[in-house]
Amino acid sequence: MNSIIVHYQEIALKGKNRPWFIERLVTNLRDATADIGITKVRALMGRIELSLGPEANWETVRDRVERIFGIANFSRAQSTGRDVDEISKSILRDLGHQQLNSDRTIKTFSVRAKRADKSFKLTSPEIEREVGGRVKQATGWNVDLTNPDVSVGIEVLPTVVFYSLGKEHGQGGLPTGTSGPVLCLLSGGIDSPVAAFRLMKRGCRVRFIHFHAYPILSHASQEKTEEIVGLLTRHQLRSRFHLVPFGKIQQQVVLSAPPALRIVIYRRLMMRISERFATACGAQALVTGEAVGQVASQTLENISAINEVVNMPVLRPLIGSDKEEITREARLLGTYPISIIPDQDCCTLFMPKNPATKARLADVRSAEDALPIAGMVDAAVERAESKEFVFP
Repeated sequence: MNSIIVHYQEIALKGKNRPWFIERLVTNLRDATADIGITKVRALMGRIELSLGPEANWETVRDRVERIFGIANFSRAQSTGRDVDEISKSILRDLGHQQLNSDRTIKTFSVRAKRADKSFKLTSPEIEREVGGRVKQATGWNVDLTNPDVSVGIEVLPTVVFYSLGKEHGQGGLPTGTSGPVLCLLSGGIDSPVAAFRLMKRGCRVRFIHFHAYPILSHASQEKTEEIVGLLTRHQLRSRFHLVPFGKIQQQVVLSAPPALRIVIYRRLMMRISERFATACGAQALVTGEAVGQVASQTLENISAINEVVNMPVLRPLIGSDKEEITREARLLGTYPISIIPDQDCCTLFMPKNPATKARLADVRSAEDALPIAGMVDAAVERAESKEFVFP
């Protein structure tokens, strides 16, 4: 088979903006498959075709394409002429190859046709009956439209017909780069990578920022988050990652602030620093992995106190999720095994025994009056390190 046919779903609802979304998806597919033998990526009527070169490997191509946002499903396909006899002969030839190479016996099949070109002499149901009858006669297989052993898809376009045997699920969502950039506070735990992924799926280009306590603590949290950023970059193809030393700032807070308020003050400082980076790189919102009530800093009162120091929107895509849901999604995403590697996270450094769960804003502001907040933010931004990730 010489093509991959990609279908989109949500993009089709975009009205006058649809061509722009399709163009972005074509560009993302072209970039993702640039080094694996794809000779052409082009938009057709309601679908996108990737032409496979002689050196293209289906498994490799499938792995790349299934990670790209904006795709409802895709299939390995073969182009053929528009004559029903030619279509049927080609399908039967490839069905014979598939049966020879299959580990299981094929007993049932289905044929589904889509007629994008309404001038074609047969309707979609007529195409299904014509081709399906010939397949049944040649193979003896039974028709099963619910759970067939092999599914034949036929797509009739004005100049060509594509057929496929089977279908792969895509990531769905919107193509990366169609919803603007955001900056995600990445902790290295289970939650924040899932939050980042959800925003990627909505078309956002996600940048990342990680706060660490090196050299007070080890490099472990930095190594974990770098690995997570690398994994997530396989979906959005390019990422920027900021590493901010935070240990000395925490030491200053410990010396001046009441123990119960430390966590809230840490988070307020992180948000101020993150907003500086977000503004510098053009990000339009901050993203966190917070969920209501999960830890002390994530009560509604503390979230409100933390939000007070930034002007840009703070997106919390996990806010109503429980830990089991988030963990299940992290496993599917592949970040879970990385996130559970033991490390020394700055969030646990100088952790008070009884952190405030309902911090009063007046008390927090009063505690911050004893700290050189602006200077601390400036110093953190100055000491930060930035890295670029590109895939492939």
